[in-house]
Amino acid sequence: MAALQTSPHAVSRLRRLARAVARGRGLSAAAQEALAVIVSELATNVVLHSGSADLTMMLQSDDATLTVSVRDRGRWRERPSPRCEEADMDAEFGRGLALVDAYSVDSTVRSSDEGTLVRAVIAL
Repeated sequence: MAALQTSPHAVSRLRRLARAVARGRGLSAAAQEALAVIVSELATNVVLHSGSADLTMMLQSDDATLTVSVRDRGRWRERPSPRCEEADMDAEFGRGLALVDAYSVDSTVRSSDEGTLVRAVIAL
């Protein structure tokens, strides 16, 4: 489990951590890529839309799946400005939860007054 203060730097830090865990477990390149994309998207959503001061990522695995969970303590809010930086156009993140669905075999979003928990399951 990793808990970080919410900031744009948290996204890349969590992505690096997730990739290191995936490599350490000997996961396939496809599973590593799926995990990196999912972590990037979920953490970015927290940074841009939650208003939460922190976020937590947890990875759980068994022989057939890897589940990534990202939790925040905020409430959904619209991004204050549109994506307009040239670097954003080729970024690995920012394409919505459709990417999470595309890279996972199952995903859930649970929002409450305490925040949001998003889980995505990757087939190994």
